[in-house]
Amino acid sequence: MRLLLDAMLGNLATYLRLCGHDTVYALDRDVEADEAVLGLATAGDRTLVTRDEQLATQAEQSILLRDRDTEPQLRELATAGVDLTPAEEPVHCGRCNGRLVRVDATDSDARPDYVPDHATPVWRCRNCDQRFWKGSHWDRMVATLADVRDASGESATGS
Repeated sequence: MRLLLDAMLGNLATYLRLCGHDTVYALDRDVEADEAVLGLATAGDRTLVTRDEQLATQAEQSILLRDRDTEPQLRELATAGVDLTPAEEPVHCGRCNGRLVRVDATDSDARPDYVPDHATPVWRCRNCDQRFWKGSHWDRMVATLADVRDASGESATGS
């Protein structure tokens, strides 16, 4: 799914990217004014996710969220039909939404020194060079998403 998160929804970006969604956060593009947000959504053929009711009605495709907190917002997204099943392998950078490539396990220069062991897969963002692996942060996010899916009545497979 191709999403654009309005300025007030930045905390959702990492979760949605973890689930494989191509998710742009408006402030990452220095876009905050309603007209610019709408233009970015239209130009990128993205569904706008916003808490602004007036803005949602102006967008070609939108999901209006009511809650202010991240977990209830995730439940609202699940109810709206957004699949919140974590991707088996990460696709989008949690920081910038760039595409990820898997780092060769033998490339010690590309692997962070603090990754627990060399059997742990690591991915690198092609845009910002950030490194990712399935560590404790990943585990916490996956657990949060599982709780959200359970509360939304969605199965563990996302159906």
